[in-house]
Amino acid sequence: MNAMDFSPLFRTAIGFDRFARLLDTARTQTEAQAYPPYNIEVTGEDRYVLTMAVAGFRPEDVELVVRDDTLLISGKAPQAEGEQRRFVHRGIAGRAFERRFVLADHLVVEGARMENGLLHVSLKREVPEALKPRRIEIQAGTAPRPVIQGNATQGDVAQAA
Repeated sequence: MNAMDFSPLFRTAIGFDRFARLLDTARTQTEAQAYPPYNIEVTGEDRYVLTMAVAGFRPEDVELVVRDDTLLISGKAPQAEGEQRRFVHRGIAGRAFERRFVLADHLVVEGARMENGLLHVSLKREVPEALKPRRIEIQAGTAPRPVIQGNATQGDVAQAA
């Protein structure tokens, strides 16, 4: 019996870490390295950092777009101007790329920075107040009696007492 490999479903999902960890421990197959390589790191409660290796790309060569629940990161390879380059060995990829990451509910991109050939994208889960659990206080004692308002005469009040 072959074990199912769910890693393609979760390697581009951020914020589903508990479920992904469960499936990750169950899988036995290794996954192929994709271009460009990246890490997804939990940096705190409801905080994540996506780090992508984009050596050779400048900040203006990389574009980040969030649409609905998807983060799209794309890069256009910088064009060498005028000079023809000949490589004996080419191990550093300089090709264009496009990666999509499915974001969990209420996960927002806080910002991005590029440092030493690495693109760091900060993400945070921001649950709206209306969807957060709230505690309801329980009152002790008896409920107050309902007061009926209306046109009562003094005789009606005397009879009620």
